[in-house]
Amino acid sequence: MLRKRLQLGLIHLAVAMTLVPINSTLNRVMIKELGIAATVVAILASLPYLFSPLQVAIGSYSDRHPVLGFRRTPYILLGLLLCVAGLVVSPQIAFLMAQNPTLGFLAAALAFGAWGMGFNLSSVSYLSLASELSGEKERGKTIATMWFMMIVSIILTAVAISRMVEPYSPEVLQRAFWVVGAAALVIGLLGLVRLESRSKGEHSTAENFTFKQMADVILKSRQATLFFWYLTLLLAAILGQDVLLEPFAAESFGMTVQQTTRITSIWGSAVLLMILVAGALERRAPRKLVAQIGNVSALAGFLVILASGLLASQGIFWLGVVLLGAGTGLATVANLALMFDLTIPGYVGLFIGAWGVSNALSRLVGTLMAGVVRDAVTGLTQNALTGYLVVFGIEAAMLAVAIGMLFIINVEAFHKQVEAPSVVERVALAD
Repeated sequence: MLRKRLQLGLIHLAVAMTLVPINSTLNRVMIKELGIAATVVAILASLPYLFSPLQVAIGSYSDRHPVLGFRRTPYILLGLLLCVAGLVVSPQIAFLMAQNPTLGFLAAALAFGAWGMGFNLSSVSYLSLASELSGEKERGKTIATMWFMMIVSIILTAVAISRMVEPYSPEVLQRAFWVVGAAALVIGLLGLVRLESRSKGEHSTAENFTFKQMADVILKSRQATLFFWYLTLLLAAILGQDVLLEPFAAESFGMTVQQTTRITSIWGSAVLLMILVAGALERRAPRKLVAQIGNVSALAGFLVILASGLLASQGIFWLGVVLLGAGTGLATVANLALMFDLTIPGYVGLFIGAWGVSNALSRLVGTLMAGVVRDAVTGLTQNALTGYLVVFGIEAAMLAVAIGMLFIINVEAFHKQVEAPSVVERVALAD
């Protein structure tokens, strides 16, 4: 199982590798160097999350339609190819947008849409395969291995890109994206070799649930509803900064493309370190306490980043990035543990699906909010820095509200509510 666990991790990190250049380096180049509106960039960056509800249909379809006897491998491969294709063409399309906005935006929608479809197609397939290969007892180890490898790959990819794009030029940027795309494809293919066995026609035992079932189980429990909106607010705040943090650093401190690309590696290192700390704390401290420490640290990170812009201090900015990464790492582990606590036997897949919808919704809302507000405020004030600072202030306020909501979320109360026969029966009978 160790070999297969590592192979699953290779697939997970290969897909993550294709995200780093688009979500960090290219965002900065499009907004700062090419002068493309942050709203447009945010719309393109949100496409993967707009398509995320398709994961339910993809998972169900792949269960019933194996290709050459393989239920997951063909879908993972197709998704990986779409991710790589979207990655390697994205720089050329970004430059086209600067020259011909209308044609460029249509081409960008196709390229970013291809990446988004590839992400959703591959992720639901390899996560389903991970669940099937691991079994209930080994699932935790598999998830931990995949997550650890993904964070390490994000850090190393960010470091590699920062070196490849210095000194910056359009040609250098395109070459860097091709190198990352080729590496991701090779790593992903290595992960797929002899990973899945041919099926013999039997249907998968993986759970598939409809959106109506997910909505029903959430709305019937006050605690589940609270946790849904808590996750949405929290993740929208923490992840919504992805599209703006590097352009903000370029605008405020005059950082080069190489310097801003390092932000991802420093943030990722802090996340990785705190994931390890959170794993140790989980056995010694209540999960809600660890989650709150992470949430408060992330809030402090936003406030420090806000202060760095007001004081024009690059040193304070790096402190904010570290605090934000540390808070993200702690909050990720603790809230993931809480997420699994807030399920009931027989309906684990149903609840995890609902929390997955919350994750996708938060990324969509956070990304779009960041781009739209930044442009609106910049237009009103004629000051780009003010636009960034207002966004970070809103994200800090969202985190503060989420921190307050966590105080009233109660796992014991959740189980008392959802174990009522009427709720379970309604969920079971939902179409």
